[in-house]
Amino acid sequence: MLFDRRELEELLRYELIQLEEEGYEVEEYKHRLEAIKGSSPKLLMAFYEELRRAPLRRRKGFAYSEPSELSEIKKERPKPLETLEVRFSRDVLLDKIRGAWYGRCIGNMIGKPVEGFSRSMIERYLRSVGEYPLKGYFPEPRELPEDLVREIADLFRKHAPSAEEDPRAFLKKFVEWRRDAFRENIRYVARDDDIDYTILNLHVLETYGYGFTTLDIAREWLEHLPYAMVYTAERAAYRNLVLGLKPPETAVYLNPYREWIGAQIRADIWGYVSPGEPGKAAELAYRDARLSHVKNGIYGEMFIAATIAASLAIDSVEEAIDIGLAQIPKNSRLYEALRSTIQWSKSDSDWTETWEKIMKHYGKYHWVHTINNAAVVVMALLHGGGDYTKSVSIAVMSGLDTDCNGATVGSIMGAVLGFKNLPRELVEPLNNRVRSAIMGYDNASITELAERTFRIWKKAR
Repeated sequence: MLFDRRELEELLRYELIQLEEEGYEVEEYKHRLEAIKGSSPKLLMAFYEELRRAPLRRRKGFAYSEPSELSEIKKERPKPLETLEVRFSRDVLLDKIRGAWYGRCIGNMIGKPVEGFSRSMIERYLRSVGEYPLKGYFPEPRELPEDLVREIADLFRKHAPSAEEDPRAFLKKFVEWRRDAFRENIRYVARDDDIDYTILNLHVLETYGYGFTTLDIAREWLEHLPYAMVYTAERAAYRNLVLGLKPPETAVYLNPYREWIGAQIRADIWGYVSPGEPGKAAELAYRDARLSHVKNGIYGEMFIAATIAASLAIDSVEEAIDIGLAQIPKNSRLYEALRSTIQWSKSDSDWTETWEKIMKHYGKYHWVHTINNAAVVVMALLHGGGDYTKSVSIAVMSGLDTDCNGATVGSIMGAVLGFKNLPRELVEPLNNRVRSAIMGYDNASITELAERTFRIWKKAR
């Protein structure tokens, strides 16, 4: 048996949540799962197999149309802009790609210390050290309010159960775990899955070119990506590959995380190698996302890839977002959420007003879901006013998946502004060095990664 009882119960609980979010009636199955809690793994698996084959009914009032096949996605889009003129010289474009790589690395490092923290926790942290609002890397905490220390301890107990009772001991573990991402200690880009996937997908492009397939992605995961360094939907898909399943089955079998943020964080490289070609970037992103995600999980990667491709060709963040949004189905939950966020961001005077609206409408989703996090990304970009640090800081101060959102916002802003316009106080501590779990890529030069990315695009001209 692959899972013990508790793991299966957790998977089944999330599966029912996912099905309900997809618009299915699952009340009967919720009651049945409750009734068999504590049963053997064999009985729980039998329940799952019945559930996955059940002719579930659509919930009344669920009016969304959310296909997972590319041909159907294209039919459901508003009229997209597939290409736009790149007016920059090759030297400027190289600088923008380098800016995107650095922007992603910096944004990830800014958000990394507080991944999993709520907006309230982050604000209290920053106020306690006299640095609210955020303006760069987090300082290492020396003293924090007792209530915040208890919340940090509770957060860590959820992820790493322990008999340790003293909250201060958990604070010490927290600092040790994220030490190399605190301002005083930064000497490089710390290893993180947000950066691992960007590097791995660069390797995919260098190995297979633009014609790579989803199975090529799968092969490179198995050969270069350690299983212990992947999470949620990616871990489920990886496990399914080892079991012999093929895409798109890898995205759905025992994978209740199939609309979470994992695909969205893998989007960037497809945009980097498609400047001025958002349609092409979205299609490359689709091939990657299909390995582990469905519906809005796929759309998140397509949207970000297309937005970055546009950002490398124009200098308007708002216009780039509109171009990216046109690549996903107009009757999807993600499209609705992002269109609403754009409207709120234009009318609200402060990002916190928009944040409240996002949470009111989309706060029901898990804190690493695609929909709520993509909305935070758009909000941060629009309220950031074209300022790199302000945009990333808003994304991180919003809570949810802080390192992912900081990285995505940083990538887009770096693409718009270029490397030469990024704040030196954020660039220099990284020492042009990135750690990675990808086999053969640890301690890589960020500049070299950017140059290799540029060569892929240039070779295809």
